[in-house]
Amino acid sequence: MNVRKYLVLGSLALAGCQSPVDDMLNNNFVQIKAEPAPSQIIGFWTGNMGPYLASLSFDKSGNGYFCYSYGTADVIQKVKYAEDTIFIQDGTRLTLDAVSSDDLKVSSNYFGSTVSEFYSDNERKEASEYCSTQVLTMGLHDLAGRSLRDTRTGKNGVHNFVGLLRQSTFGRLAGYPDVNDADRLSRDPVMRQIVGGRAVDGQAASTSQMARFETEILASDHNRPALADLPGQWIDAMHDAQPPKWITLDMDSSVSPIHGDQEGTAWNGHFGCKCYHPLFVFNQFSDLERCALRKGNVHSADGWKEVLAPVIARYKTRDLMRFFRADAAFAIPELYEMLEAESYFYAIRLKGNALLQEAISHLLKRPVGRPPNYVRRFYHDFEYRAASWSKARRVIAKVEWHPGDLFPRVGFVVTNLPMEPDWVIRFYNQRGTAEQHIKEGKYAINWTRLSCKRFCDNEVRLQLHALAYNLGSFLQRAELPEEIADWSLTSIQSRLIKIGARVVRHARKITFQLAEVAVSGHIFGQILAAIRNLKPPPRPA
Repeated sequence: MNVRKYLVLGSLALAGCQSPVDDMLNNNFVQIKAEPAPSQIIGFWTGNMGPYLASLSFDKSGNGYFCYSYGTADVIQKVKYAEDTIFIQDGTRLTLDAVSSDDLKVSSNYFGSTVSEFYSDNERKEASEYCSTQVLTMGLHDLAGRSLRDTRTGKNGVHNFVGLLRQSTFGRLAGYPDVNDADRLSRDPVMRQIVGGRAVDGQAASTSQMARFETEILASDHNRPALADLPGQWIDAMHDAQPPKWITLDMDSSVSPIHGDQEGTAWNGHFGCKCYHPLFVFNQFSDLERCALRKGNVHSADGWKEVLAPVIARYKTRDLMRFFRADAAFAIPELYEMLEAESYFYAIRLKGNALLQEAISHLLKRPVGRPPNYVRRFYHDFEYRAASWSKARRVIAKVEWHPGDLFPRVGFVVTNLPMEPDWVIRFYNQRGTAEQHIKEGKYAINWTRLSCKRFCDNEVRLQLHALAYNLGSFLQRAELPEEIADWSLTSIQSRLIKIGARVVRHARKITFQLAEVAVSGHIFGQILAAIRNLKPPPRPA
């Protein structure tokens, strides 16, 4: 038993003459099944337990963390909620006595009853620095630990399964897109701290260890679909803490050029290269909700239902407004019907045809008079039913006359939004942010780096890139100092994450001394404070 466990025992023993040693020795935490948590306790709580500043957090599944700091001791443990009891990883337990929107009371029943009071602290302003950051960053890895299977045997389990996932995710966020740099990163002091376990006093996983982890363990039939679900589960955990009032989904495809002989690649005439053709769904916060790797010669919309349906299912029970945008490749009647059945407002571009052109023929004649030196825009709103549609739907046409152009520029959008035509068009045009997110993923995370031989291995790589991208997206979401608020993910990576430092080891802590070349000490302190308060951005007016 180490010093930290003695501290826990000492704090709980304050409740009476008997310590919780029996519960610790008879620990059955693994066998306990978490129950869905009441909505009142979902979130982050901070309070005092004796001399300790402690924090509790729960997600909707009933899983969470118990964390406390006292002097130089920092401890974090998993918890499960079941039958009004909070079961802690070390075997001890707390009874949930009362809960409101702002107040949570628990008691420890060891020779008497000591009541501790926790207060709602979703912005993590009252928690210790250790607890506020650890609980946030460990969310993904806890989800992974529950969803993914570690099939390794004892002979190759040098590093913790979750630690290897951390190395894969954080390495990609730092600009190392595959396992080729793992040998060098294995000796990096920061990466060793991230991986944890044996890596802290030794080294992180090598190239061969990471290759086996990604192409053997994660590429299994169970782990590939579970890995695809992780980005959405992680986003759900963020939304549980700070529920959004609306969600906007943007769907788009992209190209991953390939220069070898990878399984599933093919020539794509639209992109003019041999490639994969992945599909992505983003939300308005720039988070990647879900993605899927596809063969190179498929249509842009192929497999849309398998990617979109799980995202729609996740938001089905949330009380919020729902929106969807996509380009003309996704102008599919079945998609319209699904969105309408799920109460989504949508704006999807339509390809022009003779009937649509006829409906706006009065706008296609050059306006009378000398052409002005500015763009003239005209909108037309009408009902239209294509042969493949089950009913007529609203279509909005935008006609632009540009100075010097002989013919107008015309675009059509099918929608069920009740707003004015110009508003709907502006809303649709914001879909361009999805293309920007894809570019960020290409240049910062390098998710086009899919060089494995097998298709299933490249599926795994894309999902690991997706997790790294979302980690960077959550960092961008933080209320960063004004001086760097507009930085792209690429800038954050090169000027904030992938930077040099001097490592100074002390008896109880490790200090990283950073040069103020890219970011000053004052701004860096503000960044650390912002990370503690990660939350969705405010709704635009």
